[in-house]
Order: sequence, then structure tokens, then C-alpha cells
Amino acid sequence: MINSTQVSYFALAAYFDTGVFEYLFFISIMFLYVLIVCANVLLIVVICMNRSLHEPMYLFLCSLFVNELYGSTGLFPILLVQILSDIHTVSASFCFLQIFCVYSYGSVEFTNLAIMSYDRYLAICCPLQYNTHMTTYRVVMLIAVIWLPPFFAVFVTTSLSMSLQLCGNIINKVYCDNYSIIKLACFDTSVNNAYELIATSLTVLVPVSVILYTYIKILQVCFSGSKQTRQKAVSTCTPHLASLLNFSFGVSFEILQSRFNMSSVPNMLRIFLSLYFLTCQPLFNPVMYGLNMSKIRIVCKSLLFKFFNEG
Repeated sequence: MINSTQVSYFALAAYFDTGVFEYLFFISIMFLYVLIVCANVLLIVVICMNRSLHEPMYLFLCSLFVNELYGSTGLFPILLVQILSDIHTVSASFCFLQIFCVYSYGSVEFTNLAIMSYDRYLAICCPLQYNTHMTTYRVVMLIAVIWLPPFFAVFVTTSLSMSLQLCGNIINKVYCDNYSIIKLACFDTSVNNAYELIATSLTVLVPVSVILYTYIKILQVCFSGSKQTRQKAVSTCTPHLASLLNFSFGVSFEILQSRFNMSSVPNMLRIFLSLYFLTCQPLFNPVMYGLNMSKIRIVCKSLLFKFFNEG
């Protein structure tokens, strides 16, 4: 029996020998990471530098893009190192840091999407009161709600896992995750499991409930409103709904894989789907919003046109 504080490293057992494809995988994932960073940084700069985009909807989008950078940076650097490594181990401190980054990324994503749906609900269902409700102070407070409660909840989760006494150090994943470490515990983990259930309810189920409620209200207004109201709802809600469904799919598979035996699923497919919400969502969001939000699209076009003309 060894205490988790005495574990110097964890072994990531899901990696396998890729042979001659090792560098191809490395270059592909590196390209994806660079693309994610460039796409999100571009939209963050566009929103911050253009006063016409200093509206609540775009500020919440900016928060979303910052989270995509944060989440992908919590995964990609370690993933790239592991691909080129012959021994797939990660130090205990980096492992718990990655757990904190990945879990807080997921929690912030759901909360951010919930706040964005609330913003769209006010804009579509209460347009005359929108400016009264969405003051600068309210926007700042909502952005704080997006980030602070998830960070606190995940900090407690990670701290509880760090205090566990472990009887092993092998994680059957390509990155560190909390449930895998809980399964390595020597003693009863009912406190960890209970807290994780409560934290999941607060950081996932509550935001999803807010999203469902706001969309029901938006749909009611759309069906009873004018054609212009329906067009406004479709143009602003489509990328948000697509983002929510895409992220929920990835997270759902990861939860199922952690809790149930998925050995019947091919190993490559399991790895791809377990990484889906951490690799596809950070690129999906900037592309989806960049193409669908007309104001952002116009500013991006003019910025890129100016850049290439000067070059």
C-alpha cells in the first residue's frame, strides 16, 4: 500500500506502438493544436479590439474561446510529449494538474453555454428589457459565475483525489482522469464518489437544465412570434445548440467509458472518442461561431484582407 503523496508517477497504459506512423500522428496533432490556438486567438483579438463587438453576447463568446485555449493546453502538450516517448509515464504533480485542467474546462464549458443561452433568452423573449437586465455589472458577475464556481468545485475534487491512498499507478487512458485514480484507491472512496456526484450535478446538470428551460421559452416565442423573430432566433441559437450537442456527445462517451466496460469497442476508436470533447470542441466552436455570426465574420474578413494586402 502506498500513499498518493509517495507516488512519483503514473503510467498511461492506453498508448501503443504506432511504429512508422509515430511522426505522422505527432505532426497531425501538432497541426490541430496550432490550428486551435490560431482560430481561438484570432476571435479573442477580434472581439477585444472591435468596440462594435463589446456586447454581452460577444463577451460571453470571448470567455468561451478563452476556455477552449485553456482546455486544449491542458491536453495537447502532454499528449505530444507522450506520442514521441518510449515510456508513457507522467509525474504525479502533472497528472493532478491535468485532471484539474480537463475537469475545470468541461465544467466551465457547460456553465458558459448556460449563460449564453440565458443571454439569448433575454434578447429574444424580453428584447425591450434586455439592456436593463444585461448591464455591465451583470455581465461581469455572470463571467465570474462562469469561471469561479467550476474552478472551486474541481479544486475540491482534485484535492480529495490527491489525499487518497493508492494501491497502484497504472491509468488505462492516454491522459489523466479523476475516476481512474479513484479506482486505484486502497480504501473506501464513498466520500470522493459522493462529492463527485454532487459536483457533477452542480456543474453539469444545473447548466443543462438552464439551457433546456431557456430553449423551451425561446421556442414558444418563435412559434407565436413573427417571421423576423424566428429568423433572429435561428441565426443566433443554431451555433450555440450545435456547440452544446457536439460537446455533450463527447462528454457522454467519456463518462460511459469511465464507468462501464468498453473492451468490445476497438482501441483506436476508444482513444479517439475519449479525446473528442478535448480536441474537436476547441476547434468546432471558433469555426462554427466565426462562420455563422455575421458581425464576427465581417470583421474577420476585413482583418484577414488587410493582413494579406499589407503582406
